[in-house]
Order: sequence, then structure tokens, then C-alpha cells
Amino acid sequence: MEHDTAEAVIRKYAAMVYRLAVAQLRSRDEAEDIVQEVFLRYLKTGPTFESEAHRKAWLLRVAVNCCRKAQRSPWRRMEPLSELLPAPERVDQELLALLEDLPAKYRTVLHLFYYEGYRAEEIGPLLGRKASTVRCQLTRGRALLKQKLEGEHDHGGTKLPGDL
Repeated sequence: MEHDTAEAVIRKYAAMVYRLAVAQLRSRDEAEDIVQEVFLRYLKTGPTFESEAHRKAWLLRVAVNCCRKAQRSPWRRMEPLSELLPAPERVDQELLALLEDLPAKYRTVLHLFYYEGYRAEEIGPLLGRKASTVRCQLTRGRALLKQKLEGEHDHGGTKLPGDL
């Protein structure tokens, strides 16, 4: 593990940390700050890792913690996620907009599960939650998405007053 240079680690994981930060904070500028903070901590602490998966988990955990700290900042402002980060081709813009409307606890677990490929048992320690809590949040997040999708299709894609 130690043979990887700091530059190689940053090149390999910066995009992953950035995506997670944007998903949590909904701001490109703040996400860029989080990426810098995460890798600054990586360089300062010089942790040793048992495996590449351990390094990846450590970086994600630090990113989650930095995002939580940023969310508590009184200077924080919210911007729509869909305007900040172009969605990958495989992700539908409608789905991205629906994800953006979900509460952060569901948005985060859905992002780690679907975009980063983590299982509930791996997400739990990253977020400081039990795996059963993560599974419940995944189920509820999916149910909210389904509700929103069905609601939009019932009205021809437009929401009526009073729709959630």
C-alpha cells in the first residue's frame, strides 16, 4: 500500500470524494473545498492501510465528516444539485432531480450504494450508522423515489399543487 505516491492516490480518488461531497452539499465550490481538505488530512496524517479498500473507506469517511462540518457552517448556502454537476450519461436528469429532493440521509446512502458500489454493511461504518439503519434508509429512499416517479407520471410529468 505504501508504494502509491500521494499524487497517484489523489488522481485515483479525487473524483470519488468530489462526487460524494456534491451529493451531500449540493455545491461544487464546497465540494472542491472538501476534496482539498480530505487530501490535506491524508497528507498530514500519512495513515497506513491494510488494503486499497481500507484506504478508500478512510477517504470516504473523512469526506463524510468534512461534509457534516461544512453543513453546520452558518455561511452555507444551498444550490440545486442538477445545476452544479452534469449527470453522467447513464443517469437520467429526471432521476437526478428526484434524488436532489430527498433528505440528505437517503441521498447519501443511495449515492454510496449505487454510485460507489458499497454494501449496507460497508456504508454503516462510513456514516456511523448500523447496517440495519442503512438498509432501512435505502428501502425508504427507494420508496420515496418510487412515489415521486409515480406521482410525476400520474400528472404527465408536472406536479400539481399539494404534491410532495
